[in-house]
Amino acid sequence: MSGPLAASDHDRATPGLNNKGAGGNGPAGLGWRRWMPWLLATVDAVLINVAFLLAYWIRYDLQWFRAVDPAYDTPRSTYAPFALLLTALLLLAYRSEGLYDLKRGLTWFDEVYAIFNGTTTAIVIMVVITFFYRSAFYSRLIFIYAAILIVAILSLARAVKGIILERLRRRGIGAVRTLIVGAGEAGRTVMRHLVAQPEFGYRVVGFLDDDPQRGNTDIGRFKALGPVSNLPALLRAGGIDEVVITLPWQEHREIVRLVEQCQEHRVRACIVPDLFQLSLSRVDVEQVGGIPLISMRDISLQGGNLLFKRVFDVVVAGVALILALPLMLLIALAIRLDSPGPVLFRQTRVGRGGRPFTLYKFRSMVAEAEMARASLAELNQADGPLFKIKDDPRCTRVGRILRRFSLDELPQFYNVLRGEMSLVGPRPALPEEVAQYQDWHKKRLEVTPGLTGLWQVRGRSELTFDEMMLLDIYYAENWSLGLDLRILLETIPKVLTGQGAY
Repeated sequence: MSGPLAASDHDRATPGLNNKGAGGNGPAGLGWRRWMPWLLATVDAVLINVAFLLAYWIRYDLQWFRAVDPAYDTPRSTYAPFALLLTALLLLAYRSEGLYDLKRGLTWFDEVYAIFNGTTTAIVIMVVITFFYRSAFYSRLIFIYAAILIVAILSLARAVKGIILERLRRRGIGAVRTLIVGAGEAGRTVMRHLVAQPEFGYRVVGFLDDDPQRGNTDIGRFKALGPVSNLPALLRAGGIDEVVITLPWQEHREIVRLVEQCQEHRVRACIVPDLFQLSLSRVDVEQVGGIPLISMRDISLQGGNLLFKRVFDVVVAGVALILALPLMLLIALAIRLDSPGPVLFRQTRVGRGGRPFTLYKFRSMVAEAEMARASLAELNQADGPLFKIKDDPRCTRVGRILRRFSLDELPQFYNVLRGEMSLVGPRPALPEEVAQYQDWHKKRLEVTPGLTGLWQVRGRSELTFDEMMLLDIYYAENWSLGLDLRILLETIPKVLTGQGAY
């Protein structure tokens, strides 16, 4: 889990239901963590040898880029010792790169980086060995081919592994069943990270808080389980692998007591220091001789970063409008022929800092749709201040297609050019929605709204209102160019398949 989580020194198995489930700390979970590195290393060893065989085939059979003199044709069996040595070197290099540490939150890019570094190290050693072996019959070019193939094949294998693990964790297999103690700012920060990064493999079973309102009000799918005094009963009931404590620093004695309760029930406890109520996402922790130094981190989306994001938005939106112009003309014609009314739909939305602006979309509903909204209130399928109907009777025939593939939002590239929206950011809210925001919801207004965002690629309309808020605030606090590019790339398959759109 990202963020400064300080784990207790007690990390033993959890009794009761923990031993039956697929969580992270029961016997099944500990066993999984024991044999998984060996399984990964075994698969890597097989794939490394497959890659080496392909490299031999390319070098000696296909003879790409450089022909082999018949006098130097070397049988495959001659390379067998080198293949075994390379496999051993690669596995050792990958281990030193931490590829088998099973760290939660390790991204695919992190794994590819480790594979690239480890492969480079091992190949350089092999080239040096063959050089000193002083045999003219061994091709060093084969190791270059092998390096490229090994990185490509192992990276693909890690992508497949990530997809499989993500699907298993969504079904609760291998997920760490987590209870959060405290639903204040620190607790909601943890929730935002867990919602935004499901690849961490944490499944929140609920949260506790002594505030009567917070302790009895669900936050999206995170269930409110009452006051902190309920912790012993929940631990006795089982089904919890880890407890994340996010109480204010003034309650340090209570925190110590809660950690002891977790240890008594053999449940792992983590402590999130709220650092005098500072936002955890804006804190940097460095070490000097083992002494932690805590400092405030500058907000990432400001100054040069904000300028870069704006330039990127203008360039991409300008190019997109030019390329999409023929399609937009066809859509406008289809809307005009399908139903009476204007081609474009204009609506007031709330932008950065709470400033209103006019949002443009292709009209996907009948012209009188807004007036009919009140009569359809009982059909609303969204929670909170949102209004959404999966099979909205106000949609036109063309409109259903446009909404299915998000084509109705193409005119919003114009809003991006005007600086009212960004390519990536929180969903632009309606004024009546903002009027119903709780205080913690308003943090999402600190950044420019976007065409797509984190919640659009994490479930779109299938998420609850509070989960959307958590994801939007996470984005506002953790912006980076890499995050923007990741969201844009993940948006493409969502749009093409129409997943969660209505």
